Formats: sequence, C-alpha cells, structure tokens
Amino acid sequence: MSIQLSPLPLPAKADPVRMAEFGREIKGVDLKNVTPAQFAQIREALYKHEVILFRDVQISPAEQAAFTKAFDTTTGYGHAFDPSVSEISTRLLQMHGIPGVPEVQLIGHGTIFNHEGVARADLNHPTHKEFHKTVVSPEDEAKGYTRYYRWHIDAAFYDLSPPRVTSLYGAIVPKGIPQIVRYDDGSGDELPVTLGATAFVNTNNTFELLPAEYKSLAVRMKVKYAPHLYAWVNNTHAVSTGIAIENEGLEVPLGDLPPWTEEKRKVLSVLWKNEVTGKLHFQVHPSIAHELLVDPLPAGANRTGALYPDGAHITDLRTVRDILFKIQRPGIASNLVYAHDWQKNDLVLFHNRGLMHSVTGALKDDDLRVFHQCNLHGSDDPAPPSAEDIKKYA
Repeated sequence: MSIQLSPLPLPAKADPVRMAEFGREIKGVDLKNVTPAQFAQIREALYKHEVILFRDVQISPAEQAAFTKAFDTTTGYGHAFDPSVSEISTRLLQMHGIPGVPEVQLIGHGTIFNHEGVARADLNHPTHKEFHKTVVSPEDEAKGYTRYYRWHIDAAFYDLSPPRVTSLYGAIVPKGIPQIVRYDDGSGDELPVTLGATAFVNTNNTFELLPAEYKSLAVRMKVKYAPHLYAWVNNTHAVSTGIAIENEGLEVPLGDLPPWTEEKRKVLSVLWKNEVTGKLHFQVHPSIAHELLVDPLPAGANRTGALYPDGAHITDLRTVRDILFKIQRPGIASNLVYAHDWQKNDLVLFHNRGLMHSVTGALKDDDLRVFHQCNLHGSDDPAPPSAEDIKKYA
C-alpha cells in the first residue's frame, strides 16, 4: 500500500518556487507495522521534502529510536559523551536521557514527574534572552515579539559523523498566543509563528541563492570545527538572527576545554550532497566553525572575480564568521522559513544533512512542554561535492 503525501501549510509569505517541495505530511501508514516498500517511500519523501510529519501518533521512546535508526542502521548514540550518562547540561545544551533508551532525550519546558521512567526532569525551553547579545525589550515581548534562538545542525562535530535524521515527538504541547519572530538586523524581516514553533530552512536554497563567486568558493571549501562545541562557545553571545556568534573573544581557549585530540576534530566540506536528489546543501553549524580551508581553483578555471583563487587556510575567527554570515544569512530570510505548528502527538522527522533548524519563542513558567528527541550519529560523513559539481561551479 502506497503512502499518501500532503503538503505542509506554508506561511503566507513563503517563496512559492523555492518552498514548493518543502515539507510533507504522511498518511496511510501504521508506524508500528511499516512494510519495506512503505519505508522506501518514507525515506525518499524525507530526502526530497526535508521535513515529514506524522499526525496523532502513539509511539514509545524505544519505537521512536528504532524508527529513527532505520534510516542509518549501523549508527549509535548521537553525542560525543558517554551514553550511560543520563543528563548533560551547559548554558546551550540541556539533555535528559530516557532510562533504557538514552538516545532519546527529554526536551521541553517545565517540571515533569514520572515520565517514561524519569522520576523528575526540570526542562527549560531556551530563549534568545539567554544567548543573544541584545534582546527584545520587555515592552515588545509583551506585544508578542520574539526571536529565533540558535540556527544549528544536530551533531557533535567531534569524532562522530553527523546524524542523517532527527525525530521529534510532541508528547505534551502547550497552546498559547502566537508570537512574531523579529530579525532585528535592520532588514525589517518578521515571521508570525505559533507558540514554541520549530523553524526550519532548506540549505539547498542557501547554496542556490549564492552568486557565482561564492558558489565557486563553496565547492572548494571545508570547515574545521572546534572540539567540545558547546563548552567552547558557552560564554559567547549570538547576533539577533541567531545565525552567527558575536566577535567578543569570549570563546573558551582550546587548552582549557575538557581533554580532546586533534585527530577527532571534524573537517567537512561546507556542501553536503543529498543522497537521493543529488542537490548540494550548504551545511555549516555557524556557532562552532573554527577554521576554513579553501582549495585552489582547478586548472583552467576562470579566475576573474574568484575568491581565494590560490586557496587559503583561514584561521582568523572574525574572518571565518564574516564569510559564513555572508553566505548563510540570506538562507534564513522569512520567505524561506517553515515554522512547524506543533500539535499533541506529532512526530516530525527532518533531514539533518539538508537543513538547519531553530527553537523560537518564549514560554511562560506554567507552560508545560515535553518532547522526545532522537538523533543518532551517522555511519559515515556526508558526501562532498562530486568532481562534476566542482567542474560546474568552480
């Protein structure tokens, strides 16, 4: 039996061309009894549409973990710390593992008791006020204005390969007054969102929007990540759009981080090739990029207007961030964002190698929100641009 695909409701201002294929709701499948043919259709839908939604799902943490693992069967725990540790907490990352299924984490807001074997968990829905250098004023917040928290990719970027898929299950979903995400960067850009919406952008759009000289740079460029990413940026602040870190020199020196080894640091192409569509996605976690490595132009390539035609190893952090911001900021324009309106028992899977996402909004003290999140590290690194891609764009 074939699955049924329906477009997700996009914002009124969504780009009708660039967002046409983004997001699908899937019906006609029992997730407890998925046939091989149905799973093949689900997998193809995920890679083609980037976000897939199953409404009104009853699924246990163990079932969620098994379904997520089906997309990459040789994977394991998704973060670079001991899976026997049930909790981890930094300023930018709070995690509560579910007993017996540590790869499924409790995230959300409020205090919950006796949930899936967890006696008590104090959850916090992160807001921009905890991370941004500037914040929305109390007066504007009372009017419903808010911001994206932090655009990111789910990955450790140390030792382990990035997950292919993340699954999010809305066990308890609060309802409240809609809010308006404000960019506060002089663009005037805004996006209406429902309370606690998760925002997504397709990073193939980020690449396709680039002018020719930046496409040439992208197909030749790799990024080297800092070790212990959340510890490294624990004291830093983000810009108002959540797409970059302010240059304040507040990063923890690498020598002061927990023990790490150079060979485990991830160096990846900034472009990841979609393994179903073949499209190129500009996939860089902007908060934790540490260095950029640029290959020289291939022999015979047009050098007119080229950026770093002879290659470069860029270690100045301000320059690294300036380059990435120039590339990534257009890709989060409000007409390219899908903000998911969560309903109780929604199961959302997203292609973690083809998009970025961000928390939005601010919840009140008495808003209870409980989600189950699962991402498993990849069995291999993402595919970089092919020789044909480099010839085409460089």
